[in-house]
Amino acid sequence: MKFKKILVGFAFSPNLKANIYEGLRMASFFNGELVFFHVGEKTPEKTSRFMDLVKSSPTQPKKVSVRWETGNPVSVLLKASKKIGADLIVLGALKRENVLKFYLGSIARKITRKASCSVLLLINPSVERQPCQHIVVNGFDSPQTKKTIEASFMVANALGAKKISLVEEISQSKVAVTVDDDRSLRRATLRKEKLSRQEQTRVKDVIKKLPLEMTNKVNWTTQSIFGKRGYSIGHYAKVVRADLLVMNAEENLGFFDRLFPHDIEHILAELPTDVLIVNSNSHE
Repeated sequence: MKFKKILVGFAFSPNLKANIYEGLRMASFFNGELVFFHVGEKTPEKTSRFMDLVKSSPTQPKKVSVRWETGNPVSVLLKASKKIGADLIVLGALKRENVLKFYLGSIARKITRKASCSVLLLINPSVERQPCQHIVVNGFDSPQTKKTIEASFMVANALGAKKISLVEEISQSKVAVTVDDDRSLRRATLRKEKLSRQEQTRVKDVIKKLPLEMTNKVNWTTQSIFGKRGYSIGHYAKVVRADLLVMNAEENLGFFDRLFPHDIEHILAELPTDVLIVNSNSHE
């Protein structure tokens, strides 16, 4: 799995310089082709300002281009990502949205829900590089998880991160024991321990199949947590102050499924840190 072609959507906002620098760094880290994309009118003033900022960056990847197009930002960027064959879309995003904005949907969140490739949401883009040291990754029992775990190690090696925590969220319903005395508490505890061992074995088996050059430079651990899937891992990433949370893309859902919050929706409601949504279908 590689991010060979990276699309960075940008706007002429106060974070313009930081977003440009972050995009250039990502292309350099992943040794990929970078396409900057602005949805809006192209003017000589905008072009000059943008190019001056690109040239001022200490990081200069080999393949960088910029494209301009007018229209609806969400549809234009989604179409552009497909047209150029992007493996990764990088977008700046607000950490939190109020209720009105959440249900209407921001540009970054709408793109994340509909993108056919992986998406990286940056909540605090920076001109000066902030090292990525700790990555939290979902270890869900899902067909997509193998690719997500593989991507997390690829990203860790590219960014120089030394620690990965692979988190298996286990629903409380799986314990299925009513605790009303010491004996039932013991049964619930043993049930949790058994489930944790099973989940950790499953995740470790995935990692064993990865090339050693991907895993031997990273200190990885497994962690089982009990709670609502999506919400619990977001809270965990926030508590341990992770620099990046890596998640599966939302699986194809039916109409009625989309009426209720799922894994990614809990994360998008309040981004605990920078979030990478891995779409395994774009890397097959």
